Amino acid sequence: MHTTNEPLRREWTGFRRPGRLTAMAAAALLVVALGLLHAFGNRASCDGPCPAEPTGPDGSLVSDQFYFLHRDLGESGSITVRMTAMTGTITYPPPDHDRIVPGLVPWAKAGIIVKDGLRQGSSYAALMLTGSHGVRMQHDYRHDVAGSAGGVSAASPRWLRLTRSGDTVTGYESTDGERWTKVGTAQLSGLSGTVQAGLFATSPGDLTLRRTGLGGATEQVRFTQAGGVFDNVRVNGAASAGGWHPYAVGEMNRTDWEKYHKASGAVEENGTITVTGTGDIGPSGAEDGARPVEGVLGGLGLGLLLVLVVAVRFITCEYRRAPEGGTPVTRRALAAKAAVVGAVTFVTGLLAVGIVVPAGTAVLKGNGIPVVDVSALTGVRVVVGTAVVLALAAVLALAIGALLRRAWPATLTAVLAVGVPYLVTSVPLLPDGLSQWLLRVTPAAGFAAQQTLVEYPQVVAHYAPSTGYFPLPWWAGIAVLSAYAALLLGLALSRLPRGDDRAGAPVEWR
Repeated sequence: MHTTNEPLRREWTGFRRPGRLTAMAAAALLVVALGLLHAFGNRASCDGPCPAEPTGPDGSLVSDQFYFLHRDLGESGSITVRMTAMTGTITYPPPDHDRIVPGLVPWAKAGIIVKDGLRQGSSYAALMLTGSHGVRMQHDYRHDVAGSAGGVSAASPRWLRLTRSGDTVTGYESTDGERWTKVGTAQLSGLSGTVQAGLFATSPGDLTLRRTGLGGATEQVRFTQAGGVFDNVRVNGAASAGGWHPYAVGEMNRTDWEKYHKASGAVEENGTITVTGTGDIGPSGAEDGARPVEGVLGGLGLGLLLVLVVAVRFITCEYRRAPEGGTPVTRRALAAKAAVVGAVTFVTGLLAVGIVVPAGTAVLKGNGIPVVDVSALTGVRVVVGTAVVLALAAVLALAIGALLRRAWPATLTAVLAVGVPYLVTSVPLLPDGLSQWLLRVTPAAGFAAQQTLVEYPQVVAHYAPSTGYFPLPWWAGIAVLSAYAALLLGLALSRLPRGDDRAGAPVEWR
């Protein structure tokens, strides 16, 4: 009579062969070694000490670069302006890359802002006109509210107003300065008694894609500049009698265009103020040079291939030793094998990813490389989720081996189903649409568990698998992989005898 644990004990004993344990250890070492090699190989280089990357009120990395004409504003007050024009410059855009052209990138911004001091990353609320997205109210880097659509001209000006009452800042827009429409409200916790309010302009880089590989794309970013023209500027509730002060938040006037053609700054003439600037105000990410924590998992693909081979051979070796026409594996045995290979792979992945993610991240930060910060819960999800995905992939490979019964066809099938989609979509080889399709419908969808990058509609970036953006959320990706593993394992179990008493007897395949 068999006990419940006997099949598990038997399969665990069978798994503990030196070759299999060595292969699993090698998979873990590949993940750790290649991840740390990547981290140690990246180092920031600056003229003198590298400046610290700005962080927002929540501690996350942010972009905070714009030209600011500002003055003090007290705990209650407002700033109102009329905006009559918005123009810009884009340097060397496609297709010929040989001209400097007038124009605005979609998220160029000019308008009014209330900011808690001049430090990069400080809390703010801004009401602005954008290059292609109309009026927007944004605050604290991550939050964006749409106002009315359309642009601005002298014949069709835009009136903008921000009012402050304690920690609450409210934005309004108008077409005539008399009838006002509320755009949004921002709660800026801990706002200082005296803040800086004024006019601003900024413009992110012009992102274009260059085709490479079999239709993939790499990013190219070019310098741009935007300017807003304002009049009828009124400030109520000024905290002091001081006047306006120009200030560049972040690095400005370092490019050849700004040095020799048009400097970023503020110019007042006959009651009209023109503010010109470059940069962006918003969340920072991989498109700004920061590295995601999953960037140290470059060795995961090779580790995955070893895991798939081990899982397939764990089952196909039974058929290689079986007599002709015999079935050496029962349902109980296959279920036990699945539990053993899944558990061993999970523990192996948990150790490898649990070591390389914090260690690699620490090395990158020590080398001056900015890393996209994640919460402790997200970090745990990356480590545990990736280990779960590896375990499910191993169970899937085991099921394929049980169905095909031969090592090479089963290994090839498992690699094509899981490994190849994951590897080819992690580099700019295939068209973005095809890569996203592969990561929706193949078992490789499960690797969405490692993604920490967030897609923001108000941030221009190349949101593609090759840059770390999966098309499915992490839980949906794991669900897709789980469905494949459950389906194939169930199919393999259904084609096996129920108990040990029938092991070795021919089985009728239907």
